[in-house]
Amino acid sequence: MNSVDPAALRKSRMFLLLIALVFAAPMMVAGWLTYAGWQPDAKGNGQPVQPQRNFVSEKLVVQLANGQPYAWRDSEPRMTLVALAGPDCAAQCLATLTKMAAARVTLSSNMSRLRLLYLGTPPVNDQRDGIRNYWQLGTDVDGKLAMFRPSTPDSVSALLVESNGTALSLYPAGFDPSGLRKDLQKVIH
Repeated sequence: MNSVDPAALRKSRMFLLLIALVFAAPMMVAGWLTYAGWQPDAKGNGQPVQPQRNFVSEKLVVQLANGQPYAWRDSEPRMTLVALAGPDCAAQCLATLTKMAAARVTLSSNMSRLRLLYLGTPPVNDQRDGIRNYWQLGTDVDGKLAMFRPSTPDSVSALLVESNGTALSLYPAGFDPSGLRKDLQKVIH
């Protein structure tokens, strides 16, 4: 006949209870927070594009600097960040473009899942500043994106476009590039 040590039995039951508590605690805290009315903020920093637009179905033509048409639907699923420069893109505009390109770099191994497309007249010193190293340059042939282009000199706005051509978010002139970076890290994984 095996005799069970009551102290060892209590110890093993307590250990089992602690393991169950480790797994149950996060669910209990989440339930309590939901009941209390707190929800995490999943809101992005960009503004939703309303009404929703799909550049493929609209046949929105962008001609690249090399004369080729821009393919909204790529050979692999990749999003496009479209930069729309206001008149006279200079130092401030170029600084924002640089931060946008840096946001792409912070995606690290997922960096290839985001294409950068600049529409408009390149900044004055675009050759020296290396904009062509990061951005594909193009022109909105029919001017269908004019409503998103800023009118303020030396400014830039941005559109985040899904791989199927659907415009997801607008970042109007004066947007915070760090907010854009956070949004990109949420949607590109």
